[in-house]
Amino acid sequence: MALVFRIIYSFLLLISTTVIGVSQSDNMVYIKGGAYVPLYGNDSSRVVVNDFLLDIYPVTRAEYLNFVKNNPEWTKSAVKRIFADGNYLISWKDDYTLNQKISGSAPITNVSWFAAKNYCKAQGKRLPTIDEWEFAAMADETRIDARPDSLYNQYILSWYETPKAFNKEIGSTFKNIWGVYDLHGLVWEWTQDFNSVLLSGESRKDVDADRNLFCGSGSIGATDLMNYAAFMRYAFRGSIKANYSVKNLGFRCANKAQK
Repeated sequence: MALVFRIIYSFLLLISTTVIGVSQSDNMVYIKGGAYVPLYGNDSSRVVVNDFLLDIYPVTRAEYLNFVKNNPEWTKSAVKRIFADGNYLISWKDDYTLNQKISGSAPITNVSWFAAKNYCKAQGKRLPTIDEWEFAAMADETRIDARPDSLYNQYILSWYETPKAFNKEIGSTFKNIWGVYDLHGLVWEWTQDFNSVLLSGESRKDVDADRNLFCGSGSIGATDLMNYAAFMRYAFRGSIKANYSVKNLGFRCANKAQK
C-alpha cells in the first residue's frame, strides 16, 4: 500500500508541474507554452513560446523600495541619467521614502527598462519577452486565447481610458486562466525586447537598427486589424526608450521554466 501511495504521489507531483497555473514558487506560476500568431504576424509566422514562469503580480512599490535599499545605485539621487530619465521615481519623497498617498502594494511605476531589468536580475529572474507577455495576456479567466472575443478587447480598451488605474493595489483585476493577475487593468509593463518587433512596412526601414522610430500601428500583416488594444500596446512600446520612466508603466519578472 505504501508503494502504491508513493507511485500515486509521484504521478500527481509530475502533473502539477505541467498543468495550467500551478505555482512553482511563492509568487510565480508556470505558463505552458505553445504556438500563437502575434499581432504583427500572419498564419505562416506563428511564434513558438516555450514554457516559462511568470510573476503572479506586478512588482509593488514596497518591493522596489526594498530593492533600492539593497542597491543604492538605483536610488533616485544616484541613478545615472543614461539609465533613467528625470521622471524616475518622481513621486517618492526622497531616496527611501514612498509617497504615502499611494499604497506600498500598488505597482511600482516611473521606473526605466534598465531599472526593471536590474531588479529582475537581483531576484534571479528576468523580464518577460514580448511574446511571453502577449501569450500570457491573451488569456481571460477561462480561455487561453480570448482575443477573438470583442467583449474582452473592449474591456482592455476601457481600461486604457481609465485615469490613474496604476494607483490601485495589485490583485485588483481578474485572475486569468494561468493564475496571473493584472496583465490588463493596472499598468503597462516593460518587456525584455520591448521595441524589437515593430515593422514600418518598408523592407529598407525594417532592417534599420533604430527600431524606436517605428510605431506598432504601422505593423504589417496584422492578424486582426480590429484588435486595437494590441495595436495600442505595440504603438506604446515603439514610442518609448529604455531610459524612459513613465507614470503608468511598471513591470513583472519572468524566468525559465523549471524542469
